[in-house]
Amino acid sequence: MLILALETSAKAVSVALVQDGVLLGEYYQNSGQTHSRTLMKLAQDLLCNCDLAPSDVTHVAYANGPGSFTGIRIGAAAAKGFCWGAEVPCLPVSTLLAMARLHTELEGIICPCMDARRSQVYNALFRCEAGTLRRLRPDRALSLEELSEDLAGFREPIYLVGDGALLTWQTLSERHKLILLPEHLRQQRSAGVALAGYDAALLGQTADAALAVPNYLRLSQAERERLARENEKGE
Repeated sequence: MLILALETSAKAVSVALVQDGVLLGEYYQNSGQTHSRTLMKLAQDLLCNCDLAPSDVTHVAYANGPGSFTGIRIGAAAAKGFCWGAEVPCLPVSTLLAMARLHTELEGIICPCMDARRSQVYNALFRCEAGTLRRLRPDRALSLEELSEDLAGFREPIYLVGDGALLTWQTLSERHKLILLPEHLRQQRSAGVALAGYDAALLGQTADAALAVPNYLRLSQAERERLARENEKGE
């Protein structure tokens, strides 16, 4: 099983290849260039440098949200296009699960946090014990105060990852036993997407590329403005 994984949920873009659960390679770029410009070139170069061809890929995993609306759409479109053309199954992966999947060497609570703006973070909670992850909370968008209330029930170490981890640590570290992982270890990466996708593939949890839809968790600004206009007309 050879999985090509795409991560476009935030500022950085990355691609990875995992074969039978082993990471073959990963390219990561955080230069600020648009994902539409960099993503497919990174994937092409990675395959080439691993002496592999697109026809060798058996599955495509991608970060399916939450995260940047535009970034997620770019990654999803690329994954769907590859899957349709190659006639291989796709593996939509929660961005938050993918971040936690990278840190199964830890013992305690893994708390991925992504900056959702509007005074919120995208978040989920996982317990990691003996290399095994167990999901404790679903993917959600909530305020830091709401997250603080939820964390109050945990006594073990809480590890923060994600591009909203620093903000969370700065706001809540005086109230909770929080551990902020180093910057280079806490960002979203395609290796986590690939490994989480591999776990799903082993369980037969593949998806039809035509039916897979992103999980934004909340409406985009354009959709909120449209609903506001419709409500104004209805009043």
